[in-house]
Amino acid sequence: MVQRMTFVIRAFTRADEAAVVTLWRAAGLTRPWNDPHADIARKHTVQAELFLVGELEGEIVASAMAGYDGHRGSVYYLAVSPAHQRRGHARALMAEVEHRLTAIGCPKLNLMVRRDNGAAVGFYARIGYDEQAVVTLGKRLIADEPGER
Repeated sequence: MVQRMTFVIRAFTRADEAAVVTLWRAAGLTRPWNDPHADIARKHTVQAELFLVGELEGEIVASAMAGYDGHRGSVYYLAVSPAHQRRGHARALMAEVEHRLTAIGCPKLNLMVRRDNGAAVGFYARIGYDEQAVVTLGKRLIADEPGER
C-alpha cells in the first residue's frame, strides 16, 4: 500500500519566514533589488490571511501572496519547491487563492509573469488565465536594501 503525503494549505505565520525565503530563492523568484524579508514584513501588515503556504508533512513546499484592493485581486510569489513541482500544488494554491478572493467579493484576479518564464505562462494558461491587452508600468516608491538574513 502506498501512503500519500497530504498537502496542507494554511496562512503564513512569522515562524515560516526563513523557509519561505529559502523556497522563493530555490524557485528563482527573488531579485537583487527586492528584499524578500521586507516584502514579507509589508504583507504581514495588510491582508495577512491572503499570504498562504503549502506544507507536506510539516515542510513548507509552496507559497502564494495574494491581495484585493476593492477593484482587482493580485497574486505574487506563487512558488513550489523544485523537488515538489508538477504534483498539483501550484494548482491547489491558486484554487485556494481564487476561493478566498471570491469570498471577499473580488471580481477579477490579475497577475504578472516575467516575459522569460514560459513555464509559468503555460501553467496559468492551463488553469484558465489569458494574456490581457495591457502594459504593466511600475515605479518604486520605497527602495529596498537587500541583505542576507
